Amino acid sequence: MQDFTSLFHQATALKYPYPYQTRLATEPWPEVVHIPTGLGKTAGLTLAWLYQRGIRADGVRVAPNPDAPRRLIWCLPMRVLVEQTVTNVRTWLHRLGLLGESGETGKIAVHTVMGGEPDLARGAWAAHPEQEAILIGTQDMLLSRALMRGYGMSRYQWPVHYALLHNDALWVFDEVQLMGPALPTTTQLEAFRRDIGTAAPSHSVWVSATLRNEWLETVDFRPHCKTGLKRLELDEKDRQSSGVHARAYAPKTLQAATTRLTDGTQKGHKEYIQSLAAEILSAHHPGEQTLVIVNRVERAQALYDALAGSDAERLLLHARFRPAERSALEHRIQETPGTEGRIVVATQAVEAGVDLDSRVLFTELAPWASLVQRFGRCNRAGLFENAQIRWIDMAEEVGSLALPYSAEALAAARVQLEATPSASPGDLPPVTEPRPLSQVLRRRDLLELFNTDPDLSGFDVDVSPYIRDAGTPQVQVFWRDLEGTDAADEPAPERGELCPASITQVRAHLTKNLPATRRKASGRDKPLAWRFDPLGGNHREGAWVRIRTAEETRPGQTLMLDAADGGYDLEQGFLPGAVGPVALAPRQRSEAEEGFGSERMTAIGRRVTLRKHLSDVAAAMTALAEALDLPQAQREALVPAARWHDVGKAHEAFQRGIGFIPDSPDGPWAKSDHGGRPDYHLVQADGSREERPGFRHELASALAWLEAGGPELEPALRDRIAYLIAAHHGRVRLGLRALPGEKEPPDPSTLYARGVWAGDRLPALEFDGIRMEPVQLRLDLMRLGTGVQGPSWAERTRRLLDHHGPFRLAWEEALVRIADWRASREEQQGGYQ
Repeated sequence: MQDFTSLFHQATALKYPYPYQTRLATEPWPEVVHIPTGLGKTAGLTLAWLYQRGIRADGVRVAPNPDAPRRLIWCLPMRVLVEQTVTNVRTWLHRLGLLGESGETGKIAVHTVMGGEPDLARGAWAAHPEQEAILIGTQDMLLSRALMRGYGMSRYQWPVHYALLHNDALWVFDEVQLMGPALPTTTQLEAFRRDIGTAAPSHSVWVSATLRNEWLETVDFRPHCKTGLKRLELDEKDRQSSGVHARAYAPKTLQAATTRLTDGTQKGHKEYIQSLAAEILSAHHPGEQTLVIVNRVERAQALYDALAGSDAERLLLHARFRPAERSALEHRIQETPGTEGRIVVATQAVEAGVDLDSRVLFTELAPWASLVQRFGRCNRAGLFENAQIRWIDMAEEVGSLALPYSAEALAAARVQLEATPSASPGDLPPVTEPRPLSQVLRRRDLLELFNTDPDLSGFDVDVSPYIRDAGTPQVQVFWRDLEGTDAADEPAPERGELCPASITQVRAHLTKNLPATRRKASGRDKPLAWRFDPLGGNHREGAWVRIRTAEETRPGQTLMLDAADGGYDLEQGFLPGAVGPVALAPRQRSEAEEGFGSERMTAIGRRVTLRKHLSDVAAAMTALAEALDLPQAQREALVPAARWHDVGKAHEAFQRGIGFIPDSPDGPWAKSDHGGRPDYHLVQADGSREERPGFRHELASALAWLEAGGPELEPALRDRIAYLIAAHHGRVRLGLRALPGEKEPPDPSTLYARGVWAGDRLPALEFDGIRMEPVQLRLDLMRLGTGVQGPSWAERTRRLLDHHGPFRLAWEEALVRIADWRASREEQQGGYQ
C-alpha cells in the first residue's frame, strides 16, 4: 500500500518495506511473527502500529483502527537490547515529526522501562493514559509490573502500572526463545485478559526467528491456540526480494572448535580459558571483528582477561553493567574496527536483536534455537565470502558448567551441529525442541497478586519464578559513598546507578568478599548491604534497613552497597572480588524512596482548600473520562469517587498534621505550604497531644462515603466507589488492618487501622454542590463476616474483584489516582482558578 510505503520511507530512509512489513500494517494483528534475523522486525511492527493508529507520512492522521491499542509495549529479554531499540524508535518518530514528551498533545512519547527511571518514579508515562506511547523495557521490569510486583519502583505505584499494561496495550514479545519462564507467563496473561476481560482492547504478539506455535500452548491459552493463531511468515514475494535473499543465503561455514570444555575443576576451567583464547587469536583476522559467545558471565570475564595480550581491541558485553558503561560499550561496537581488528566477548545478551556483525564467530554449545540466533551475528548482511563459525563442544559430565541450559537440550543441539556444515539461514534445519518446563501462572495466582499488602514479615510474594530461570539476573545493586553518613536516609537510586546481577553472585560477594575486606579495616562494624523498607523508620517515608546476612537478600530487591567494599569494574561490570572503591555513577536528582506516608505525586508545596481540591479532582476526572471516551457506567463510579476522595482530610489529625488549626474559617485544607513531614496528631481537652502515626486520610474518606455518600445508589456501586476512594494512594486496597508501629487507642476495645480510630468524627463539609453533615467513622467492617456495617471490607473487595476482574478494577483505580495527580499539578501551577 502506497500510504504505508511513504510512512516507512520517511521513518527509516529505506526505499521500500519488505512485503511482510506491509502486511503487518494493513491486516489484522497476528499472534506469531516468525521472521529470520536481520529482516527488520522491530521497524515492521513499530511502524505498522503507527499506521494502524491512523498515522501517515508527514504526521497526517486519519481515524485509527479501533483494534490498535494506544500503547505499544516492546518486551525484550535483555537489557542490552533496550537502549538500542529506544534509539531506533526515537529516530523513526523524530523523522515523522511525532516524537514528544508525556502529555504533549498529538505527539508520541517513548519511555524506557528498566527501573530507576525518573519518569517511572514520578509516574510521568502512567499519568497520561489517553496519549499514544511506546514503552520499551526488559521482561523483568515489564512482567513484574504486569504481575503487580514491579521491580525497582515504589510498591504504591504498582496498581497504576498494572492497569495501563493490561488495558489498551499491544504487547510485542521479541526473541521469545530467550524468555524462559516468562514465555508461559505471557501466554497465561493473554489468556486471562481474553477470558476475564479488559477495560480497553489489548493484544499480544510473539516474535522470533525460531518460534514454534507449540511453545505458546499453556493450560489457559491452549483453547485460544486451538481456535487458530494468526502466524505471519515470509511468503514467496518476500523471498524474491534481493535484501531477503542476500541475508537468507549469506555463506557461513560451520565446524567444531578444537577447544572443548571437559573439566569442571578450577584447574580445568583455567586450561579451557587459555586454550580457547589461543584458538580465538589464531582465527582472528586483523581489521575485522571476531565475536565469541559463552554461556556464563564468569567465563566471559575470565576469557576477556585471557585475551589481554592481543593487539586487537577487546570488548566485553553482558547484562551486568551499569547503563553508562554499557552504553559506551554499545557505541564502541558500532564503530569500525581499527587496524588490528576487534574481539568481542559476550554472553547470551547478543542473541536477541543486537545489531552486531562478525566475520568469525565462536560459540559455546547451546540449545538449537539459541544457536540459530547466535549464527545470525556472523556475516549478517552477506558481506563476506569466507565467514566461519566454530562451535565449542562440552562434555556431558561437566554438570553445572552447562548451565543455564539442560544436558538434554545441549545433546540435541550437538546432533544438529554434527549434521550441519553450513549456518546460512536458508540451510538450517527448523527448530523442533519443546519449550522447557517451568512454573505456570494460574488464575488463582493472578488474583492473589492483586493484593499489594506485604506479609507480616514485610515481604511480598516472589514472582521471579514466573519471569526468569533460577540463577539469572534477579537483583539490582547500586553503590554509594556511605562513610560517615546515615545510610537509612539515602535518596532512591537513579537508573544510571543500577546494575543487574544474579542473586547467587550478590550473595557470594556479600558472604565471601566483604568480611575479608572488613577484617583489614579494624573496628568496622556495619551491614553487608541495605534494602528499602517502605514501613521502616516511620510510616511517613520509610527507610533503608540493614542486611546483616547474605540470605536476607531476595529476588527483585534493589540493594544499596558501600562503594568502599568494591564489587564492580568499569570494563567487566559486576565482579565479586573486585577491590573497591567503586566509581560512583553521576546523579541528577536527590529524592528519597517512597514510603508509606509519602504523598509524592500530590504534594505541591502550596496551600489549597479542601473544597477547591475536591472540585478540581472531579473536574479532572470528568475531562479524563471525555478524553478516553469512557462508557457512562464507568463514569458513574469514577466521578463520585474523585469528588469524595479526600474528604477524610477534614479529620483533625490531618489538619494539624499539615500545620493548620481545625475549624479555621478558611479551611479545611487539602494542601499545605508546610515544608516538613506531616505530624499527624489531635489535641485533647487537657491540651495533651494524641499521636496518630501512619494516618491515612483516604481510609477516613472511604468510611465517610459509606456513612454519608450516595444513599440512593445500589450497594455494589457504593462499595465500588468506596474502594476507589480508599485505593487512590495505593496504601489501602484489599486489606484493612493495623500496621506495625501504630499507636493503639487507650481503650483496647476500640478498633483502629492506618491511624484511624473507630469513633473519630469528621466535621460538616460543603464541596462541589454537596453538603456532608458531621459524620462519625466506624470500623466494624474490619471484622470478618457480616456485622453492623454489613459485609466486611475483605468480603466487599473480594466481590468487586470477582465481578469486575483485576484488569478493569485496576483501570478504574488508576484513573482516579491520575485525576488526583493532574488536579494537584494544575493547582501547583496556579490552574483551576
